[in-house]
Amino acid sequence: MIELINVSKNYPNGIDALHDINLTIGKEEFVFLVGSSGAGKTTLLKLLYREEIPTAGRVVVDRVNVVELNPDQVPYLRRNIGVVFQDFKLLPKRTVYENVAFALRVTGAPRSTIRRKAMQSLELVGMLRRVNSFPDELSGGEKQRACIARAIVNNPPILLADEPTGNLDPTTSWDILQLLDKINKRNTTVVVATHNKSIVDEMKRRVVELEGGRLVRDQQLGMYNV
Repeated sequence: MIELINVSKNYPNGIDALHDINLTIGKEEFVFLVGSSGAGKTTLLKLLYREEIPTAGRVVVDRVNVVELNPDQVPYLRRNIGVVFQDFKLLPKRTVYENVAFALRVTGAPRSTIRRKAMQSLELVGMLRRVNSFPDELSGGEKQRACIARAIVNNPPILLADEPTGNLDPTTSWDILQLLDKINKRNTTVVVATHNKSIVDEMKRRVVELEGGRLVRDQQLGMYNV
């Protein structure tokens, strides 16, 4: 499903964000990506949805080497990858429903399909009662649920979440991770970059740790720290 082969990423300012990463994530796995700030977690996720291109190595997503894609092919890649951001990235002047529907509208889907899939996605994340609300009317947890609904509305086989609980209280954080776990059990591969030690320790899933841009641990049923 996901494979990084001898992947390095160097920035012009001299920062080596990733160094010789080899990593395989199978279909329907749930993986926590951990490490201190600056370890390379966000860079690794960006390589998967072609926000960044590696300096060296191959990044294969669903048997496609994303490094070799032409710019006009990238939107098609991203239809198969849902992304959840820490800072939500909701469109402020659109309702919850409109934010979720927009992800389908840009694909040219028929109006009836947009309505059906958007409402199904919002129901899954428990946001039906907030469909007509605007982002500034939502709590942090509700904003993140809306973001997850938008990320999964195309039924992507892969869901990436970059610090999805970073701005949330512990109870809401747990609710969000339980939701991601539920999505994983619907045959979706889920990769979560996080600093949330308590949740990683509680869920005991595969843990991949980065340190200084290097992969230093890959552990099944792992904890946040060794």
